Amino acid sequence: MKIALAGYKKEARLSQGVTHDEDAELISFLLNKGLNVVPTIWNDPETDWKSFEVVIIKSPWDYHNHLGEFLNWLEHLEELGVKVLNPVEIIRWNSDKHYLKSIAEKGLPVIPAEYLKKGSVFNDRFFDHFGAEKLVVKPCVSAGAQNTITVNRNDYNESSADIEQLLQEQDYMVQPFVDEIKNGEWSFLFFNGKYSHCSLKTPKQGDFRVQHYHGGSISYPVPYPLHIGQAGAYLKSLPQPVLYARVDGVLINNSFHLMELELIEPYLFLNGEDELQENYYQALMTLMS
Repeated sequence: MKIALAGYKKEARLSQGVTHDEDAELISFLLNKGLNVVPTIWNDPETDWKSFEVVIIKSPWDYHNHLGEFLNWLEHLEELGVKVLNPVEIIRWNSDKHYLKSIAEKGLPVIPAEYLKKGSVFNDRFFDHFGAEKLVVKPCVSAGAQNTITVNRNDYNESSADIEQLLQEQDYMVQPFVDEIKNGEWSFLFFNGKYSHCSLKTPKQGDFRVQHYHGGSISYPVPYPLHIGQAGAYLKSLPQPVLYARVDGVLINNSFHLMELELIEPYLFLNGEDELQENYYQALMTLMS
């Protein structure tokens, strides 16, 4: 069986601060397990996708800048009858942050959000709506904190013009700024619904962005079973099993609240560790059988 591990045409800025080439290490591990795994670039026109039985959507880190092309490519894989992991239906749903609304409607704890359609008007009503002095405004299709803005009530007028300009380009969402992010964003990793490991991403002093290329730091604390169980609850609402899931959120009053459910291209923090890569391998073998 020939398997494609689909990534992207690499950009140095997205790998800044990452000490492991996760894709290369994972491919090496899977090859040693006897699997025929080939590294590919999702939008490489020279790739013959029909030559693969399985395509693993691993790290297409630029998909959000080419969403239409990306979704068309996934549809093409479906038409070819290629098995895609994670499933195409799940990826389509997860590609737009409106998915958070559907999770919240199931009664699961999610950082509250309101949505603004492209071309609509942003105003200061959201401060009162959320009972917050600070807001986060982010695109509904984005990754890595791209075009994410924080707005304070006392400097709203200075930021509103920038937000209005961004709203001319695409849909946005508005959320209250969660102070708990200063304590770090937890990432719980699950493979085929089974918990594997976690990381804690902490923003640098004076920032709120936890990504390593924005100066965030990463640690690997041992989480409480309570929080593992709370994070795993979000996967139970999915219509299909997924090879990988990274459940990102913060702890508020000792309870996990979702910020993002990453089902398309999350960094998995495998760090070349055999035990963690084995967890991935076992999940892959189950879903390919």
